[in-house]
Amino acid sequence: MEFTSIAGEQKYAALVRAAAEAIIGLDFDGTLSPIVDDPAQAHIHPDAGEVLLDLASQVTAIAVITGRPARQALDLGGLEEVGNAIGDAGKELYLFGQYGNERWTSTHRRVIGPRPPTGLASFERELPRVLRRADAADAHLEDKVLSVAVHTRRLPDPEAAFARLLPLVEELAARHDLVVEPGRNVLEVRSAGIHKGTVVQRLTEELGAGAFLFAGDDLGDLEAFDAVAALDKEGLPTLLVCSASDEENALVARADVVVHGPEGVLELLRQLTADARSLRA
Repeated sequence: MEFTSIAGEQKYAALVRAAAEAIIGLDFDGTLSPIVDDPAQAHIHPDAGEVLLDLASQVTAIAVITGRPARQALDLGGLEEVGNAIGDAGKELYLFGQYGNERWTSTHRRVIGPRPPTGLASFERELPRVLRRADAADAHLEDKVLSVAVHTRRLPDPEAAFARLLPLVEELAARHDLVVEPGRNVLEVRSAGIHKGTVVQRLTEELGAGAFLFAGDDLGDLEAFDAVAALDKEGLPTLLVCSASDEENALVARADVVVHGPEGVLELLRQLTADARSLRA
């Protein structure tokens, strides 16, 4: 791992001291699982279950916060089994899907979520016309029930197609009272009012957290970074971790620590677990 400043090292040390009161927030794609062309194949890193189970013994709770549907994220790598093991050990794993609209915990062990937002069905009916206008008719559409994602990754020039689509999709979404969340060669269209930052705020209040770490990799994690930065201003020990890649580095300038992909994230969590355990020994 690479600290972005001396202050980053100091913040890590403070988080280790407050680990017993900490919530560990983690994005899924690009943070716990690699980015791949087919979203349905983005399986969690094979070491993640063991690392998370060990980490849970040293912190208040772990929360995976993702734009994916909660059930899909649970299934892509056995997070449900990991959560059950964490719950059986008297700790808590949270899984927030669709940017916080869905919730699963290792205590209740069922997904709770709202109905699809008004306007999403009509948006999807009009979307093919917009794709044709942007010369992106072959973009991959991922129906997440509560949202829809437009992936340009499989197109001949993903970045150019993304740039053409962004203003057109934003215009269409606005007409249906929906918002657009840009990501790595993907545009996610969903209802307004809740995002990863909202989850950070609510979870901190709900659990009375005394510290917060959040690790993410993409533009969809910016609100979570903002929420953790606000906690830092309130005096809580915090740490912002960027899972950087050659494809996206939007969070590097905001991070206290930069690691390389899911492997780097897990190595950081291993180190945090070892340091917290050593301090409490």
